[in-house]
Amino acid sequence: MKFSAGKILRASLILLAFAAFANAQSGHSARATSDADGSIISVTASRTNASKDPIKPENLFLYENSIEQKIKNFSFDPSPAKILMLIDNSQTVRADVETLKKATMEFAYEIFEGDQLFVVGYDEKPEIIQEWTDDTKKLETSLATFRKQGNPYLFDSLNASVGEILAPLMPGTRKTVVVLISDGLDRGSKTSFDKVLGSLQNQNITVYALQIPDRTGGAYRRNQPKSPEVINQLAEGTGGKVFSIDEAQTAAKFICDELKKNRYLLSYLPTNTSSYDARRVFLVADEGISVRTKNAQPPNIK
Repeated sequence: MKFSAGKILRASLILLAFAAFANAQSGHSARATSDADGSIISVTASRTNASKDPIKPENLFLYENSIEQKIKNFSFDPSPAKILMLIDNSQTVRADVETLKKATMEFAYEIFEGDQLFVVGYDEKPEIIQEWTDDTKKLETSLATFRKQGNPYLFDSLNASVGEILAPLMPGTRKTVVVLISDGLDRGSKTSFDKVLGSLQNQNITVYALQIPDRTGGAYRRNQPKSPEVINQLAEGTGGKVFSIDEAQTAAKFICDELKKNRYLLSYLPTNTSSYDARRVFLVADEGISVRTKNAQPPNIK
């Protein structure tokens, strides 16, 4: 039997991607079970070549714990975006209030019709700056309440904001996003990093980040990743991207354009994997197609 170069490369990538994840598992075996309702995940996809052909399910290859899954449907998501902006305004963050305001306002200038922003600032607790709006003037006025004080309780603030602001929109709203403006430092949260990331993945919420320079200088953090790694893992783990706060205008345009033009929903019926175990998710596509999605499905434990 002959295999194409593309298939061999894809198989190699899958083995590499799952090796570390498999080593980290607790010893649960993959049981031949499936979720009767199936799974739906959000995917960002675009063509990187000159082709105008639509992206179809047969162009994609989805794996859970190295086991290929049958894709039932892959469809463009035309719905408007709900964007929660979570901004670190703690005392020692390395960005002044005007920089934080400007970065936030860039999104008000770039959102499309139907999109809405919800702005939360946080230090030791999250504070609503502006509820859902697409009104630029209204948002600009509300940002006058920005101030820097206290310590950054990032994980608590992210967990509470997602639970109270984005979760009530589901399941009717699929295109839910967090734009995090932060250096990734958490100093005092009771909520763990793993719990926050798992919750975001479970609810198919994508995290984009405007990264502020690290105030810790790369210092080791007990029981959590280093600050820059918090940013990277939140974005990579949910299918998002990281930008520097210095390129806020470029980032806002890229993110809003991507949500409008390149967002899809992929449905599949998980097979030969257990929904009670964490499952590594790996999505690849034919040459000339770029795809991103979350990198794990948390255990389905209620």
